[in-house]
Formats: sequence, C-alpha cells, structure tokens
Amino acid sequence: MSTVVLTAVTEGEGRMVEGPRRFRALTLNCWSVSDPLDERMAIIRRGLLEADSDVVGLQEIVVRSDGLDQGSMLFDDSGYFWVFGPAFRWDDGGTKLAHDADGNGFGNLIASRWPIVHSQVQPLPGVPGGEPRSALGALIETPAGIVPVVTTHLDWEFDHGCVRERQVCTVVTFARTLARTADFPPVVMGDFNAHPDSTEMRFLRGLTSIDGASTYFQDAWEVAGSGGPGHTWDNRNRFAAYAYEPDRRIDYILVGPPDGLGRGRVENARLILDQPVGDTFASDHFGVVADLRL
Repeated sequence: MSTVVLTAVTEGEGRMVEGPRRFRALTLNCWSVSDPLDERMAIIRRGLLEADSDVVGLQEIVVRSDGLDQGSMLFDDSGYFWVFGPAFRWDDGGTKLAHDADGNGFGNLIASRWPIVHSQVQPLPGVPGGEPRSALGALIETPAGIVPVVTTHLDWEFDHGCVRERQVCTVVTFARTLARTADFPPVVMGDFNAHPDSTEMRFLRGLTSIDGASTYFQDAWEVAGSGGPGHTWDNRNRFAAYAYEPDRRIDYILVGPPDGLGRGRVENARLILDQPVGDTFASDHFGVVADLRL
C-alpha cells in the first residue's frame, strides 16, 4: 500500500476536496560493495520495501561492467522507478574517468514509487586528487504534483569541513534550481559526513552564513525525530566500530520551508535499518526515514 494517504470530504454539490497527503522519504548510505554484499543487499532490499517509502535516496551505489548493479539488486521487480547518478567512473583497467563517461560507476541513486520525469547529476567541488563527489537530482511526478528530490554524498574526512562548506553551497543552488519547476519544496537527503553543529550543517539549517549567503532547510530529525540523538554512525554497529570514530548523526533528510498550504511540513522522522539480522547490519550507516506533508 502506498504511504501517500489521500483523505477527502464532500463539499457543495458533490465536489471532492482532498485533505493532507503524506510523502515518505528515506535515505541510506549502502556502503558500496563491502562484504558480506549479498547478505547486506538482501537486508537492505527487505528493509526498503517494508518501509513502503515514496522516494529513496541511496549513496555509495556501484554499477560495474561485469554485470553487478546494486540498483537492480535492490529494486528489480519492486515496482519502483530508479535512476543512478555516478560521482565518477573508471574503466576496467582502473583508470578514473569523468562521471559522464562510459564505464563502471560509483555514486548515488534515487528510487521512486512515482515516475521520474527528469534527472541530472551535479558534480561537487573537491580537492585535487580526492575522490569525486556529486549530487543527483530528480523531479518526481506524484498525484499531488512534481516533487524535487536531491541525494548527495559529501567528503568524509574530519578535516574537510571547508570542502563540505563549498559542497553544500553547490547542493543548495542545485536543489533550488531543480525546484523552480516543481510544486513542492525541495527534499535534500544523503550522507553529509558532518555533525549537526558543523558550519556546513548549521548553514543548511539556517543558523549561519557562508560567504555572505544563507539558506534554510528543515532538518527532519531536529523537527520531528523519534527521540534520542539519532546517530547514524554508531559503534554498536560492528561495521562502523572498526574505524574507531565517535558516534554521531551524519545522515539527513532536509526539506525546504513549508509553503502556505503546509506542503513540506515534517510530520515525523525515525532511524531505519539500525538493527542487525543475526550479526549482520545492512550497512556501516543507519538510515533515516521521514514522513512529509504533500
């Protein structure tokens, strides 16, 4: 059953007036092709389908020329539409290629219950020799109108805050441009590799400026999280504990401010895929799911 809930009342001479709809968004870093791959993909697929989301943003997705395609592993025969957007590609000899070249790819994926009528990749600023990052944007044609969605994956290094600041500025411009032809505030989600108190996340939450520019997105967990710190990198996950990094919240669902009809209001948010099956977690990250008013 779709999580878009349509309610209606009769008004006047039988005219139907639709009430609030709910739009469920989910984000997860899929940890590339790390072992145990098949077991993890089965856990993720089952979790994604059980969550019954309307849009899913995934990071660290790999598509290879040998036939491995994580999008197909997760969404074949699911009824979802999906699009893959590489941050970079490489040939079979291991030479790194541009994101729009032919070859193996590493990047982001958007899956949707509704048709995806437009998608594009936006490369992000980085450092020379660093691993390229990108944002993937899509326009989704829902029964209530066009929803603009962006998923992204930022630099991970702790001392790359200045890089992530440039990256979030690019993501904001990209999301706002995508939303110009849409009917709904932009939904931006992904692995930002940044603590909520970092400059880059404070910028996105409207709490500081960068280079004289400012913006505002609702942080779904901050607005309507189910309680607790919402850590998505957590040392109780054995796949995260190996890195000896502190627990923190680094995966987000962000939504532009609600419009005059309340579209974009965050109704609730919770962690997902945060429990192991046996001793196997879905990823080294936990996911986030949020219900928004459509």
